[in-house]
This record gives sequence, C-alpha cells and structure tokens, in this order.
Amino acid sequence: MESTAAPRDLKVKVTNKQILSIALPITLAILIPQINMLTNSIFLGNLSTEALGNAGITGVFYLIFAVAGNGLNNALQAVFARHAGSDNSAAFKIILAQGIRICLQFAVAGMLFTWFLAPYIMQQVTDPRAYPVEMEFLKIRIIGLPFLYLFQMGNAFLVASLNSRYLMIGFICEAAVNIILDFLLIQGRFGFPAMGFNGAAVASVISEVVGMIIVLLVLFRTGLRKQYGLLKSYMYDKAITQQILNISAPLVLQYVISVTTWLVFFILIEGLHDENAKAISNTMRNVFGLTGVFVWAFASTTNVMVSNLMGQQRQDKVLEAITRIMLLSIAFCVGMCMLVNLFPHAFFGLFGQGEEFVRQGIPVLRMVSLGLLLMSIANIWLNGVTGTAKTRVNLLIEIVAISIYLIYTWYFIKVNYISLAMAWSNELVYWSSIFLLSFLYLRSGRWKK
Repeated sequence: MESTAAPRDLKVKVTNKQILSIALPITLAILIPQINMLTNSIFLGNLSTEALGNAGITGVFYLIFAVAGNGLNNALQAVFARHAGSDNSAAFKIILAQGIRICLQFAVAGMLFTWFLAPYIMQQVTDPRAYPVEMEFLKIRIIGLPFLYLFQMGNAFLVASLNSRYLMIGFICEAAVNIILDFLLIQGRFGFPAMGFNGAAVASVISEVVGMIIVLLVLFRTGLRKQYGLLKSYMYDKAITQQILNISAPLVLQYVISVTTWLVFFILIEGLHDENAKAISNTMRNVFGLTGVFVWAFASTTNVMVSNLMGQQRQDKVLEAITRIMLLSIAFCVGMCMLVNLFPHAFFGLFGQGEEFVRQGIPVLRMVSLGLLLMSIANIWLNGVTGTAKTRVNLLIEIVAISIYLIYTWYFIKVNYISLAMAWSNELVYWSSIFLLSFLYLRSGRWKK
C-alpha cells in the first residue's frame, strides 16, 4: 500500500458520485461478515436442524453486544465527520483514543454479563433442551467482543476520513479465516477436532482477532496513523469523551433495545416447539443480513454525510442528501430482493434441509422482502436523525416503534398464531413506524436549532 499524502479536503458534496464513493466500499465491508454468518448457518444446517435453530438464539444474543459497539461506532463516525466538516482533522487522534478507551470498557462489561448473569436469564426463557448447548456456545463466542469493538473503532475512522476504500481489506481477511475454520472445526477435517456447534464460536472469535490486526496494519501501512497522529496517546480527554458519550449513549441503548426485542421474537418462536420454524427464522436473519447490506451501507453514509454537512453549517443541504441516498438505497435493495425471490429454491437449498423446509420458508421470504423494502427507506431517515446528533430523538423513535412491534408480535405468536409468515409481518409494522416518526421529525426542522 502506498503512503497517504498530505491532509485532503474532507468536506462532502451532495452528489450521487460522492454518496456512492462512501457507500459502495462500506457495502463490500458489510457484505463480507454477512457471508460469514451465512456460511456459519450453512455449515450448522448441514450438521443438524437443531444446530441451525440454536444458531438463531445465540446469534441474536451476540448481536445485542455487537450492535452496542455499532452504536459507539456510529457516534464516533458522527463526531469524526462533524470535525472533518469544520476542517478540524487535528482532533482525530484524540477522538479515536477516547473511542478505544470507551469501547474496551463496554467489552469487559459485556463479557462479565454473559459469563455470570446471562446463564440465569437464558435458563428461564429458552428451551431447556437447547439451553446447555446455547450457553456453552455464548461463553466462548463473547471472548471475541473486545476485538470486534476495536475493529469497529478503526473502521469508524476510515469511513469518516473518507478512506472507506480500505474497509474491505480487514473484512475479507476476517471472512476468509472464519470460513476456513468453520470448515475445519465444526465437523473436524484434516486432523482438526470435531467441535460441532462450538466450532462456529471458536472460528468467529479467531476471525475477529484477525480483523482487528488487519485494521491496525492498514492504519500503519497507509500512513494514516502518521498523518493524523493516531495511537500515540490514550490520555483522558473530558470534552471529547463527553461528546462521544452524549451521542453514543442513546444510540447504544436504541440498538440494544432493538436487537433485544428481536431476541424476544426468537424466544417466542422457540416456544412454538417447531424446529422448522426456528431454523427458517434463523435463515431469515441471513436474508436480512445479505439483502440488507446496501441499506446498512447507505444508512452509514447518511450518518456521515449529514454530520459532515452540519459541520460545514450547510443544514440547507441535509434533506436533499437524505432524499438522494434514500433513492439509491431503494434501487439497490430492490435488486437484492429480486435475486433471492426469483431463486428461492436455490437459496434455501444451501442449508441442507428438505423440501418441506423450502415450502414453509418461501412465504416467509416474501414477507421479509417487503420488510426489507420498507427498511431501505426508513433506515435512511433514521440515520439522518443520527447525523444531526439528536440521538435522544433516535431513542424516543425506537421506543415508540418497538412498543408497537412487541404488541403486534405477542398477538400474532402467542394470542392468535396464524403462520410464521404472519409473525414476520411485524417487520412491516416496525419499519413503517420508524419511517413515519423520523420523516416527520426531520421535516419539522427542529434539529436545526
């Protein structure tokens, strides 16, 4: 890699070219871990239907902590981008140092919670037959949390400093290691131990260590560390730490509430005592991951561009930027949804289940695709609110939408269960609520104050 030149102009412009230059590298970076999760599910599906079903609960549990890091990541992106828009890149080294300190504290808290408190909670709410296997998996899986958070912090800097083209390097290496180790450890090949379900946990932890190492190498080899004076001092800076925490605390809480609610959904599905329903629902999690990659990438781009424009004092351009990004998000999401819906048998066939699994899964796939199309609109507007740094409004929007989602979910699973597809229609309700509330707030102009 070549050394990075002198500091560049970090002010964004509201053009499709600028949007795509930020979003497409992020898309590739997000796609790789989704392929990771899909590969995990494929290997576990070929191990047994029970293993594929158990991966749903454990995957969502770990996702709660992963998205807490994502909340920190988005807050860091917003702080970085605001300083970039106001031509203050000298603050980058302080922002990154404070972000690292905060994320490691979060990681330690997450590990302690999983090892010592989660067993009591999980024992009360999960299937007694699956509990020992799921808990053993989680105690291994959570070890990767600090490495994941450090990886996310490095990526937040790369996106906000308009160096998102380097993101894919770490993700490709991480995915390659994970896929190889899944192949070797789950069923035991080439002399490696057959670890079964726990093999996926070990593979994921090692791959997250590799991802962190790669992002460090990128910062050093590109000259970005030297250019911005990164990773030299970790002294406490009260003002920057306060700024990060003020933005991140509502975001972290918002994301944790959101995914915890998804965990509740999977626990309710587990209560149906239908292995196919559990396995299909875990498969839908992969559909959300794979077909939603462009949505999440454009959402992250929205956060960065809005924050940057606010730093430039160009509030007049914010709604134009959000609208442009939304249209691109819809277009890419439609393409991805068409792909999985035109070839559903090929997609479901990857998981090594029977024809009945495919037959039951197709109506759910159609419903989830509608949810994804709504998400491609709503998530952009929600991240527009994030970019204005009004993250308490984000949290309020999330609480209202989640409340509606939980009532709807409880009714159509516990009170009046019609079908798994109907249960998954809760995504339509959730994203419609998110869009309506975010759109009304941004159109009101109150965020300009």
